[in-house]
Amino acid sequence: MVETRQKVVGTGVAFVGGVFLAVQGRLNGELGHVFRDGFLAALVSFGGGLALLLLVVLPAESGRKGLRRLGDALRGGRIRWWQCVGGACGAFFVSAQGLTVAALGVAAFTVAVVAAQVVGSLVVDRAGLGPTRQPLTVPRVVGAVLAVPAVAVAVADDFGSPAALWLAVLPALAGLGLGWQQAVNGLVREAAGSTRVTTLVNFATGTAVLLVVCAVDVAVRGFPTAAPSEPWFYAGGALGVCTIGSAVLAVRYTGVLLVGLTQVAGQLVGAVAVDAVVPAAGSRLSVLTVVGTVLTLAAVAVAALPSRR
Repeated sequence: MVETRQKVVGTGVAFVGGVFLAVQGRLNGELGHVFRDGFLAALVSFGGGLALLLLVVLPAESGRKGLRRLGDALRGGRIRWWQCVGGACGAFFVSAQGLTVAALGVAAFTVAVVAAQVVGSLVVDRAGLGPTRQPLTVPRVVGAVLAVPAVAVAVADDFGSPAALWLAVLPALAGLGLGWQQAVNGLVREAAGSTRVTTLVNFATGTAVLLVVCAVDVAVRGFPTAAPSEPWFYAGGALGVCTIGSAVLAVRYTGVLLVGLTQVAGQLVGAVAVDAVVPAAGSRLSVLTVVGTVLTLAAVAVAALPSRR
């Protein structure tokens, strides 16, 4: 009974994180449109989240204790340095998005990410690479398989005629990385004993990678000539903190697969809500998006079912 309640709470937390992710995506998209550079928009988002976490974690005694515990765990070999760089996968995801979405289309990119994330999450859970080992039960596998076509239905209106389908390799690698990121973030949480410290480490590594990417980007394309004056365009970092923090909290109770599926469902629901309340210019909320979102929620429900095997 306790385990079931923990799973319910964990999926709820991850779902809310997915909703935040949808809002963050809209803000970062608008920011990238003004900058005319998605990489710089991602750096602003990551950097804003990192600055916020530094202001919250470092002044607090609990935050400093968490950092010391993590340092002790690294020196003692209880956790490896490469398990602390999960944020690099988030940076790779936004970089792949900036490099391939224009050629592939949003739909092909999304389906490639989700399909690879589902497979990677099943492997990570079965291998016990996260804080808990999760078996390959029938409901988990069936829910994972159902989630991919459900997401495809939700984004079907964005399918065009991708000019270079081979580019789907990049979002597929990004999807595999997202599953691994959630697993190692859960291990860092166990070592540091603090969700805030784990989220700080995630944002620090992601920001470092994006600084390198943007240095090359700016050298080739130059600095943007415009920036939005509205403050809410810069709130993506704070929303990202909530998304990563929710995954760090939930993964120890639900496993990597269920966190990933639930966040995808929350992201779709959040996107539907955002499009209904504040539609983007030239866009409309389609029936297929709503149907695909409902099907994704059903897939998550199947994956969360208990199994005797």
